[in-house]
Amino acid sequence: MKINVSGHHCDISESAKEDIQQKFSKIESHFPTLIAVDVIVTKEHREYSAEVATKYEGSSIAVKGKNDVMYPAVTQAIKKLDAALKHRKGQLKGDLHDKPTVTTPEIAHEIIQDMDLS
Repeated sequence: MKINVSGHHCDISESAKEDIQQKFSKIESHFPTLIAVDVIVTKEHREYSAEVATKYEGSSIAVKGKNDVMYPAVTQAIKKLDAALKHRKGQLKGDLHDKPTVTTPEIAHEIIQDMDLS
């Protein structure tokens, strides 16, 4: 899985990038079809915001985590991403099940209209 880490109004060191990539190891093992993840860390008004966006099985998933410190903000965003991916995976598995068919009895007046009474 390719992880693109960038900073907005803050510098992201190489050690921080490696730590962020290490935190994604759990998600990478649970969702092997995930190709790329974009992580944008923003600092505004002494508060860090981590935005994580990806595409999974045909749908875009984006989450955001906020905290006064960068690492907890990233961790919060990763937890939200994990929950969103699990939800999407459940939706996809739910579509595989057979839907129940309608078993309503035919109404008598519909049967009579189809009959030839002449």
